[in-house]
Amino acid sequence: MPVAVAPVAKPSASRQRLAVHPLDGKPSLIGMTREELGEALVEVGVAPKQVRMRVQQLWHWMYVRGVGEFDAMFNVSKELRAKLDARFTVARPEIVEEQISEDGTRKWLFRFPPRGAGRPVEIETVYIPEEGRGTLCISSQVGCTLTCSFCHTGTQKLVRNLTAEEILAQLITARHRLGDFPDRDTPDGAIVPADGRKITNIVMMGMGEPLYNFEEVKKALLIAADGDGLSLSKRRITLSTSGVVPEIARTGEEIGVMLAISLHATNDDLRDLLVPINKKYPLKDLIAACRAYPGLSNARRITFEYVMLRDVNDSLDDAKALVQLLKGIPAKINLIPFNPWPGTNYQCSEWEQIERFADYINNAGYASPIRTPRGRDILAACGQLKSESERMKKTERLAYEAAMIANHGDDED
Repeated sequence: MPVAVAPVAKPSASRQRLAVHPLDGKPSLIGMTREELGEALVEVGVAPKQVRMRVQQLWHWMYVRGVGEFDAMFNVSKELRAKLDARFTVARPEIVEEQISEDGTRKWLFRFPPRGAGRPVEIETVYIPEEGRGTLCISSQVGCTLTCSFCHTGTQKLVRNLTAEEILAQLITARHRLGDFPDRDTPDGAIVPADGRKITNIVMMGMGEPLYNFEEVKKALLIAADGDGLSLSKRRITLSTSGVVPEIARTGEEIGVMLAISLHATNDDLRDLLVPINKKYPLKDLIAACRAYPGLSNARRITFEYVMLRDVNDSLDDAKALVQLLKGIPAKINLIPFNPWPGTNYQCSEWEQIERFADYINNAGYASPIRTPRGRDILAACGQLKSESERMKKTERLAYEAAMIANHGDDED
């Protein structure tokens, strides 16, 4: 059954604990390719000649209508709905908590059920509303292996990769919470809310390194870009990597989305400290991979992300070195004021210095917007995400696991 949550609050600083309803442990149809959906339908007895039609029906209900229960699929026979419900699920994940910043940014703490012998895991997803657009920042892993020294997420060990289902579930659930799916009473032809979509862009910039989870990220993003479903343009999907060089070309060739590089330094000594993956894939190799990125052009520029750290990487000499490093690459350089988090030793550059840095880069011919910090009051800004999985109270975890066993103890036969 779908997750029951409280009504969406008005945009003001708030923190809300939402109802928790454990998923039923059945495999989800969300995240399956069309071929896999066809196999699932054959498994429940659908005749081969009907599979293609039924796949299209399910695809529409899951990704155009965003339904969270089979009973809502009214043009699917009652008998088939019952068979699907007995074997599979399309339920959304649990929303443990929703926080709303004073600036309208929203952060959700999602809990996913155990995989195999594992425990439930929690990840954070952030929605950033802006003038004329809304961006959803999606996580690809629970925790992270990269230990970037300025990043809060990097202080948490990697728990596991997210599945394509769990990656897509973040987008589907956020759309549901924001009213981005048609109401059940909306005529079949109307598939976009009257006031337009709130989520217009997605960025793989949440928890984790997407290219260390390449296959599941690829699967999820291709479904997100599918024109018969969620229908996001690939030019409105950005994948950010800290520099997993061997997978960069594959990203362009096999996924075809926009690329962002978490750069933050212009020499190997400093980048080894800030972004330790640089020791494995140094700047020379990273920049070469960027120059060769499939489809690279002035219309499909690479975004280079550069966090501004006081007295670390924010001098005019650093700006000059940055321009020299990226010379000839169609690029945009996002300057990110450092967002503090508990326990960090870094400080944000002075605003005047950030502006001087930006002016130099602009004068050299590169767009260098200064990213406005969003959601700082709820630790939702860039570099601040951190799962609460490791801090889950033992009593809460045991109670959750007991509920799961009680609900599904008879399913083993």
